[in-house]
Amino acid sequence: MEPRNRKQQMGFLSQFQTCFWTIILFLFMVLNCHVNEAALVLPKNVTVTAVFVFGDSIVDPGNNNNLPTIAKGNFLPYGRDFKDGPTGRFSNGKVPSDLIAEEFGVKGLVPAYLDPKTQLQDLLTGVSFASGAAGYDPLTAKTANVIAMSGQLELFKECIKKIKGAVGEERAATIISKAIYIVCTGSNDISNTYFSTPFRRPHYDINGYAEFNARYANQFLQDLYGLGARRIGLLGLPPIGCVPSQRTIGGGKNRDCYEAENQLAIAYNAKLSGVIDSLKAVDTLPDTKFIFLDIYYPLLSLIQNPAKYGFEVATKGCCGTGLIEASVFCNPTSIPLSCPDASKYVFWDGYHPSEKAYKILVPIIINKHLNEFF
Repeated sequence: MEPRNRKQQMGFLSQFQTCFWTIILFLFMVLNCHVNEAALVLPKNVTVTAVFVFGDSIVDPGNNNNLPTIAKGNFLPYGRDFKDGPTGRFSNGKVPSDLIAEEFGVKGLVPAYLDPKTQLQDLLTGVSFASGAAGYDPLTAKTANVIAMSGQLELFKECIKKIKGAVGEERAATIISKAIYIVCTGSNDISNTYFSTPFRRPHYDINGYAEFNARYANQFLQDLYGLGARRIGLLGLPPIGCVPSQRTIGGGKNRDCYEAENQLAIAYNAKLSGVIDSLKAVDTLPDTKFIFLDIYYPLLSLIQNPAKYGFEVATKGCCGTGLIEASVFCNPTSIPLSCPDASKYVFWDGYHPSEKAYKILVPIIINKHLNEFF
């Protein structure tokens, strides 16, 4: 009987092992699907392979870290509520590019292309080329010594070559064509170039400067199309005159919104929206989706009705005094003055919204325009 019992035991053990590994595989599949599950319900038979991002500090996850510029955020208290600490993101936590990739079910974080830790595998699902303090106006990036929009396109070309080398021409073409592209810049043209330097205002009124930059935006989008992009979302400008630092600079003793900056932002958005409309009408850009994503009024709603969204403060940032600090001025010496809970603030520093604000804004904007991407 002993050999038979041993056979039964061995058979039971084999069945147990098979069952065990089946359960493990099932759990892995469930967890993997949960991690990559889109917050959005995508149309049937639609695939989003990657998210590629261009622009300024709103979507820069650390490309500026090793540049000789003051436009950086790779030190505390930046990243205070981020799992990896300070990374170069101009936020207490995630930035819109991360949340957009999460919404489309691609991945939880979009790394900086220039981050030494970024791997070849990361490129296949998207990276950010954005550079804090950049703008459509070439002078904006030049003044801040950061990567101009044209330079970001050159980095994308380099990235495409690496992708082709890794997976071949055919799969690379699929990745590039089925990716989502986000372009987010323009605020620095207003706050840092037009109103803070003497170079543009003597030559352009508000509408003229908006038109000037719209031409650069138009060319950028066409160049992006030429590199294979087919689903392109262009974020408009926010009510830049209502961010804390601009209230302090141009809002008078009551720190009201700096209305001249808001007027330029509105004019700028009208021109950018016009660019999108004109590109949609061009027959030489087939099978391409161009989408204008309005951020102006959704953010203005948070600023004007903070309690409605669970905020307590909308006119000051959490970092330091909250009146002016941003970039290198929001630094470790700001920590003792910083608010204990950034989720109560619409703005993290004097220029950039908090992670909570982004988490409210991104789903609103993407859901509104989801079907336009496909």
